Amino acid sequence: MSTFVTQSSIASMEEYIEEIKPIFESKRMTNMGPVYKKLQHQLMDYLDVPQLSLFANGHLALEMGLQTFDFPAGSEVITTPYTFVSTTHAIVRKNLVPVFCDIDPRDYTIDVSKIEDLITPRTVAIMPVHVYGNLCDVEAIQEIADRHGLKVFYDGAHAFGTTYKGVGVGNFGDMCMFSFHATKVFNTIEGGAISFSDSDYRVRLHELKNFGIHGEDRVTGIGGNAKMDEFRAAMGICNLRHVDENIAKRKAVAEKYDERLGAVPGIRLMKLREGVVPNYAYYPIYVDPRMFGKSRDDIYDRLMRHDIHARRYFFPATNELECYAGRFKLQKTPVAHNVSMNILCLPMYADLELDEVERICDLILRK
Repeated sequence: MSTFVTQSSIASMEEYIEEIKPIFESKRMTNMGPVYKKLQHQLMDYLDVPQLSLFANGHLALEMGLQTFDFPAGSEVITTPYTFVSTTHAIVRKNLVPVFCDIDPRDYTIDVSKIEDLITPRTVAIMPVHVYGNLCDVEAIQEIADRHGLKVFYDGAHAFGTTYKGVGVGNFGDMCMFSFHATKVFNTIEGGAISFSDSDYRVRLHELKNFGIHGEDRVTGIGGNAKMDEFRAAMGICNLRHVDENIAKRKAVAEKYDERLGAVPGIRLMKLREGVVPNYAYYPIYVDPRMFGKSRDDIYDRLMRHDIHARRYFFPATNELECYAGRFKLQKTPVAHNVSMNILCLPMYADLELDEVERICDLILRK
């Protein structure tokens, strides 16, 4: 039986059927109906955020969040190349220019000491990424943004349920995007959300994801269609009931990996920022081939031969992707490049048996 890098957590069929019965009775399947609104308010409570808008997926949430700010075309957004390609694509697809800042080698989030050197008169925002369930240096980023009059829009795709000093991740910055893709700690099969505190964004986000429609008869802007439907919202309601239990199971898996791999020369674990309570979204290891004696790809290949599907994630860094070759001035980001060449995400999900974790570690450590 194959072991994959992640596996969806999903409520029982019986629980889901019970939750969707009202949809069949009302015949209302979309257009931000009662199930959507129920999930929206449950998530606001769980994430402890003042405002939240649901989307069909996280990528559309990123695009429409950026569009909400109405930045002039060609404006620059400082971001990280160490992320899933969606982050960079969203910036480019909104006719903005990504400016790549290197990352911290300990936690893989944006290196705040290098942000200010990248700010120009065209800079309008910082788009940092919370990586693997760990958080960026939110305090330093906000201080920089305030000093230079910049917006901060966090890509929090990995950070559902993570807190910093007791505060939910969705409360930092002007906006924070969450992904509810099937592979995430919490999922709605496909879906996403933006949390925000400025109530002025609420109407704008609503219009952008609903064709620009305002009320019954007015179309006040040019929007798209990015609404979450009722069936996905129902799945979210079911899965939210179990998310704390699943995070606890993930923690047990992470602790077993820590026990086996934490003191191994040549294997470096991600450093959590002080004050962060993570969600254990992923389990990355950095492999130093000089010290460990085998490369990241050696381990990847060995696990694959035993039907264990780890993932080189993120690889390559987004400023090294062929689709961006020659398009931008790609800032030198040697740390991001080095990490992307040596990182491996091991299997991590709630139902992963600890015996399987032991087997994975045995294969990694076998000479």
